[in-house]
Amino acid sequence: MISIRSLTALAVAFLAALSASAIPGASDGPRTRYATDAYPGFDRDSEIGISERKTPRWFSWINGPAKDTPAAQLAYAKELAGAESWGSARKACDALVREWPSSPEAPRAQEMLADILLEHTREYDSAFFEYKYLVDYYSSQCDFTAVLYRMYEVAKLMRENGKRLLFFRFDNTVETRQAFEAVVVRAPGAHYAPAAMTAVAELLEEDHDFDRAIQVYGNLRCLYQGGGEARAALRSEGAARMRVLRAHEYNRRRCLETIGFMKTAISSSQDAAERAEFESWLAEAVALVEDEAYRAAKFYDSRTRTKASAVNAYEKFLSEYPASSHAEEARARLDELRKEAE
Repeated sequence: MISIRSLTALAVAFLAALSASAIPGASDGPRTRYATDAYPGFDRDSEIGISERKTPRWFSWINGPAKDTPAAQLAYAKELAGAESWGSARKACDALVREWPSSPEAPRAQEMLADILLEHTREYDSAFFEYKYLVDYYSSQCDFTAVLYRMYEVAKLMRENGKRLLFFRFDNTVETRQAFEAVVVRAPGAHYAPAAMTAVAELLEEDHDFDRAIQVYGNLRCLYQGGGEARAALRSEGAARMRVLRAHEYNRRRCLETIGFMKTAISSSQDAAERAEFESWLAEAVALVEDEAYRAAKFYDSRTRTKASAVNAYEKFLSEYPASSHAEEARARLDELRKEAE
C-alpha cells in the first residue's frame, strides 16, 4: 500500500517538473529544448537527471529534527547558523527537508543548506547537489532562474578548485562534467548554456574521450548557431577530429567524415588563420586516404597477381586521385606494366 508520504513526494516531484518547464529565461525562448531531446556525448539521464528523493535517515532520534514542527526546526537551524555552527546548521536543515518535505519551510531549509555548503564550508560538489535538489523538487518555491545560475557558478568553482580528500587536491572531471551537463539540461535557453556545453566538451577532452567531445562540439554548433561559443567549437571540433585520426589505425569512414567536416569548416569559417589551419588538416586527412589507396593499388602489383589486375588498380587509383603525391610514381609504374604487356 502506498503511504501518504510517498504520494506527497510524487506530487511534489510532479509539480516541480511541471513548473520548471515554464520558467522564462531558463527553458523558454528560441533555444527551447524538451525532456525528450537528446544531448549526444552527455552521460545517461540517470546520472544527471532528477535527484533521488530524500527520506528520513535511520536512527532518526539521532539524525532527525531536534524540534517538533518545521517552523521550529527552521528557526533552530537559523539560530545555529547565526552562531556560525555550520555543521550543525546544515544537519538541521537537511533533517527538516527529510522529515517535512512538503512543508513551506522545506524549500527555505534546502536553499539554506546549499548556501552554507557554498559560502561557508566551501564544499562545492555537495553544494551543487543541494542546489540541484532544490530546483528538481522546489522549482516553483524558489527563484528558479537565480538558483540555476548559481549552479553554473558552482560548477565553475568545482572545475577550478577540484576535490579535496584530507590534505590532497585532485581534479574530479567526471562529477564536474556531469554538473555542467545538469545545468545545460535544466537551462538550455540560458545565456550561459553554450559556455557550460563548452566546458563539458573540454572536460571530455581532458579525459581523452575525444569521440564524445566531438559529439558535444557538434551539438553545440547546431543549438547555438552564430554565437561566440559555437564559432569556437568549430575549431575545437576540428582539432579533436584530428587527434582521433592520428591516434587510431587507418579507418576510411573516419577519414572521409573528417574530410567532409574540414571542407564545411573552411567554407563557414570567417577567420583567415583558422581557415588556413583547416586547410592544413584537410590536406593531412586527404593524404591518409591517398596513401591507403596507393598501398591498395600496389598490393595488386606483385608476383601473385596478374599484370592486368595491377594495371586496373593503378588506373583506378589515378582516376580517383590524379593530384596525389603518389600520382607520378603510379603513372610511371603503369607505363612499365603496359609496355610489358605489349
